[in-house]
Amino acid sequence: MEKLKEIDEIKDLLHTKQYTNLRQYLAELNDADIAVLMNELNGEELLKIFRILPKDLAANVFSYLDLDNQHMIITSLTDKEAANIINNLMADDAVDMLEEMPANVVKRLLANASPEVRRDINHLLRYPEDSAGSIMTVEYVDLKVNLTVNEAIERIRKVGVDSETIYTCYVLDTQRKLLGTVALRYLLLSQGEELIGDIMHENVISVNTLMDQEEVAAQFKKYDFTSMPVVDNEDRLVGIITVDDIVDIMEEEATEDIEKMAAIVPGDKPYMKTSVWETFKQRIGWLLLLMVSATFTGHIITAFEDALSVHVALTAFIPMLMNTGGNAGGQVSVTVIRGLSLGEIGYRDVPRAIWKELRVAILCGIVLAAANFVKLLVLDRVGMYVAAIVSITLVATVTVAKLVGCVLPVGAKRVGFDPAVMASPFISTIVDALSLLVYFQVASMILGI
Repeated sequence: MEKLKEIDEIKDLLHTKQYTNLRQYLAELNDADIAVLMNELNGEELLKIFRILPKDLAANVFSYLDLDNQHMIITSLTDKEAANIINNLMADDAVDMLEEMPANVVKRLLANASPEVRRDINHLLRYPEDSAGSIMTVEYVDLKVNLTVNEAIERIRKVGVDSETIYTCYVLDTQRKLLGTVALRYLLLSQGEELIGDIMHENVISVNTLMDQEEVAAQFKKYDFTSMPVVDNEDRLVGIITVDDIVDIMEEEATEDIEKMAAIVPGDKPYMKTSVWETFKQRIGWLLLLMVSATFTGHIITAFEDALSVHVALTAFIPMLMNTGGNAGGQVSVTVIRGLSLGEIGYRDVPRAIWKELRVAILCGIVLAAANFVKLLVLDRVGMYVAAIVSITLVATVTVAKLVGCVLPVGAKRVGFDPAVMASPFISTIVDALSLLVYFQVASMILGI
């Protein structure tokens, strides 16, 4: 309700041309909140408000806008206005935007950017996608080891305004090799004549430019950092990564895993911004694959068609067995996939995980089989033999399903595939076929068919 009220108020000020009041109203809001409100406006309203914003505020708000709105604004600005935006964006934000823009727009923006900004952007664009180098920023505060505390604070005043963060400063030697870090609070609490080399923290945790962004996020979680230096193969500082970028990465990686676990090809657009055709292409491939693989289930049923015609009661319990197996396998696969993603499960832990899931499977299978046996005799009133067949199969199905759900994701990661691919839909298809084979084999042994 509050958001709708703010949007209505902005529209009212805009339509009544109270531009001074509108500028003052927006200046009191947070940059990200302004962007959220602007994303709810139509194109003409959004452009008018963007031109009303002060230059510095406009650049900050721009970085929070949806990609489609960024594209619309950039293409509507003059070269001078576009240059102001690109020059005032943090280098990593500028790169994120340029990577999604058409080539002609990128060429125009880079042509109008300042030489320093153009150099920084080109520097970041040369790193592989999803690497630490591609998400870092080159705007940071660096200090020399022989500076005094007073000289360091004076340098922060000069360069800090254009830096991503000033809370942690990085100490370099003459070859720009990373020697240590100094927190701003230590500078403020130290004597002005002390040397940076005497107060810096030398045990520095850093990441390499080529490290995968998911591994970088794991390092942030492990050490609880708000920023982390990025070094090249010669330990020279080339940039830093800040926690706001890591939050975006964690959301992106989690979304990608969820989509893969649901048998959907990951996309890079929000759901409401994805067209019907794009959504179709994301889903149809896996649906076709799962449909074809599910035909094995049909072949198994066909192979035992004669037996089913003699004991028709067996047919009624096939869906229950298949669903229970799929659910049991899905439980394990989600747990294991998450454990692999968080680094909680390694290859050395696989035997322990299998042994654990085997015991859990037997316990779950026995409880389910016992409950099912009573139900079949009391409520369904089937024969003792049929109830025994279904219950025994249930124990075997749950056991097999949980073992498959545990082993497949680990195996996928071992050969270089994303474990999330081996999630519920894929495992359910495999377990369905295995549960039917077990079912009919048990039935053959007990009923002699």
